[in-house]
Amino acid sequence: MVNEAKLNELLGRMVGDLGAAASVALVRLGDSLGLYKALAKAPLTPAGLAAATGIAERYAREWLSAQAAADYVTYDKATGTFSLPPEQAMVFADEDSPAFMMGGFDTIAALMENQSKVQAAFKTGGGVQWGDQAGCMFCAVARFFRPGYRTNLVDQWLPALDGVVGKLGAGGTVADVGCGHGLSTVMMAQAFPKSQFIGFDFHEGSIAEARQHAKEHGVANARFEVAKAKEFPGSGYDLVTFFDCLHDMGDPAGAAAHVRQALKPDGSWMIVEPQAHDRLEDNLNPVGRLYYSASTMICVPTSLAQEVGAALGAQAGEAKLREVISKGGFTRVRRATETPFNMILEARP
Repeated sequence: MVNEAKLNELLGRMVGDLGAAASVALVRLGDSLGLYKALAKAPLTPAGLAAATGIAERYAREWLSAQAAADYVTYDKATGTFSLPPEQAMVFADEDSPAFMMGGFDTIAALMENQSKVQAAFKTGGGVQWGDQAGCMFCAVARFFRPGYRTNLVDQWLPALDGVVGKLGAGGTVADVGCGHGLSTVMMAQAFPKSQFIGFDFHEGSIAEARQHAKEHGVANARFEVAKAKEFPGSGYDLVTFFDCLHDMGDPAGAAAHVRQALKPDGSWMIVEPQAHDRLEDNLNPVGRLYYSASTMICVPTSLAQEVGAALGAQAGEAKLREVISKGGFTRVRRATETPFNMILEARP
């Protein structure tokens, strides 16, 4: 017997979900064409937006209407203008804002492009290599994580570690493993000019982007090399960092063991991972929904394409992460700090 009230409630949620999904392409258009930035400067009519950004007025009117319906821009019926107040500008127009979400929309677009490859992997149980992900997944992921790193890394996360800031201030050596485009590496290098930073990633294209990023920012105390997490060179590191990547690795326990032998006896390993509880039922919320979806399309396929294929997933939980870290030979693991989206663990020998 169908419960009509439950059915209608579900259909109501689906209308909202479909509207959000349909907004992805429109939001990315607004970003690419500079529409949000124009609206952040001053209220504009469709004709005014068209003139300011060099687009056709008819498209401007339809795009603005969709954005107003989504409550992504604000419409003033008295003046017929559309605007982007500070709160909306922080999300859509200000790339230095901690609330900037454009990288999230880019990532969702990449997930859609990746469907055929992941769908094939569903049948075989195999994986999809990180370098084979559809679209610019690497660019989207880097852009998605940048606001959180920019807001928290230097001011919150590193100070939460035991004695690390003092070491870096005096001049230490850091390995940033799984560095991607090197955003985290460059941020740390800028904050601690007396220290040396080496970013490692197994994806050659990302390392090329990281080198260019460091060059553009005039950072001389950071360099980048192609290397796997279980094979990165060097020893005697004061700090090793893993930003949102341990759960993507095929052999995270093997990576932990390699970190253990690469650290100084009094060194620290900082592991930044998505926020998650240990039980599925505690992750059934909007954040868990986002992370499980991304994990299905990115994290699990990436891990399954590598050796061992542990496939921890983006919602592994602290207990599972501690288990993996301890297998690598670490005897002390603590949650140093957290945000609504990340947990920051510190492991010591």
